[in-house]
Amino acid sequence: MKLRNTVVAVLAMLVVFAFAGKGVDYKVVKNQSKVTWTGSKVTGTHTGGISIADGKLNSDGKNILGGYFEIDMNTITVTDITDKEMNGNLVGHLKSDDFFGTSKYGKSTLVINKVTPAGKGKVVVNGDLTIKGIKHPITFPATVQHVGNQIKANADIKIDRTKYDIKYGSGSFFDNLGDKAISNEFVLNVNLVAQK
Repeated sequence: MKLRNTVVAVLAMLVVFAFAGKGVDYKVVKNQSKVTWTGSKVTGTHTGGISIADGKLNSDGKNILGGYFEIDMNTITVTDITDKEMNGNLVGHLKSDDFFGTSKYGKSTLVINKVTPAGKGKVVVNGDLTIKGIKHPITFPATVQHVGNQIKANADIKIDRTKYDIKYGSGSFFDNLGDKAISNEFVLNVNLVAQK
């Protein structure tokens, strides 16, 4: 009897430990969240937007414990070119295999593995970013607010596109590009709203 009680107690403790530290899921509110991108080249920059397909953040009410979000690569837009034909040409090129190959790789994902406090409202996020089926670890600073039943987060995420086999126009891989060289890094500005 004593052995049975001990086994029950141990199992109860294991269950408690298994669920200890787990938080509540906050689902990304897509129509309140926004992702913009900036890419630069020798002669200037291009900007645009892209839509979040899905995502969630897990929180204990004060701190983010983990999460993920998916970006729909087929929704990429260009906002700095007003000429309709030129705009369409750049969007088409970004969707092509030279860049994101969206017909084959429709989604990019960021999985949040660890969030470290870095001052009031500030954190450092460690995660895994997958673009074109290629996964690499990534670290970036972010600001986070818990407001009522929502989490609001903002981050500028610098991404080296060449790590994801996006080498078009890169001076690291091609010579004599002159003023046609495109920076290896592009920036995603993420404004995320998630709600439980």
